[in-house]
Amino acid sequence: MTEAARDQFTRMFSADGTVLLHPDRPQAKYRPLRAVHNFQMLMKDKEDTAAVFRIFESLPSKDFIPRIAELSLSERGTYLRQTEPSLPEILDDHAALRRTPKGSLAHAYCDFMEAEGLSAAGLVAESDRTGRPRFPDLVEWYINRSRDTHDLFHVLTGYGRDALGEASVLLFTHGQSPSQGHLLIGYAGAANIKKMAKGTKAPVFGAVREAHRTGKGAPPLIAQPIRQLLERPIEDVRAELRIPQPQQYRECHRIWQAEGIDPYNLLASTKPQGELLAA
Repeated sequence: MTEAARDQFTRMFSADGTVLLHPDRPQAKYRPLRAVHNFQMLMKDKEDTAAVFRIFESLPSKDFIPRIAELSLSERGTYLRQTEPSLPEILDDHAALRRTPKGSLAHAYCDFMEAEGLSAAGLVAESDRTGRPRFPDLVEWYINRSRDTHDLFHVLTGYGRDALGEASVLLFTHGQSPSQGHLLIGYAGAANIKKMAKGTKAPVFGAVREAHRTGKGAPPLIAQPIRQLLERPIEDVRAELRIPQPQQYRECHRIWQAEGIDPYNLLASTKPQGELLAA
């Protein structure tokens, strides 16, 4: 981003007076070697979520700030900030979410998070581990909202937290909000799965490409009123957001099971699997 463009963005404000880009926010630097290093760390420790955040920081998108401006400075963005100032508080209130009708997105979300032992606050804590400075601007709001909707992507798309599921979610996310970080982790992760699961007939790349296409064809989840979506039947939400069933992903699971491979524990497979991505 040029200095002139950056100066322009620091002088843009939302209707509620929040600056788009805080003047003290450091300009993102393109650092591919740092990204590769953190990807290698992720390969060694699949639970190192902080490495994922560092990869994204190291591969900034040229249109990231304009994309933030398009949503956050709009009437829709103002409405979302007013009605959903903090998604973790909404998403972690399972008692309130469980009061929605059976079959709702809220119930599916609670089932997923409780089964996996996850919380929205936990993802915030992982993000904080990177030591990234915080600024009172719309960039911060957008980054946080992107982070906080990650597990909703899992629930809506049907991709699990196995290695292939995480790679698929990241490429679905790239389709929604392009970033080289999503491409690196998604496709390199899929390549690593394919390499280590030698001899498998599972269409690994077909699965991640399907996820990528679905993400491109779906309206951005970050721009949707999450509280309202949570109250609705999950199948209605999927239909409205044009999210079909993940056929290729499920085919991979079916084939792996037939080959004696546990899709959720590839390292414990009867075949040597090596280190596989399950961010």
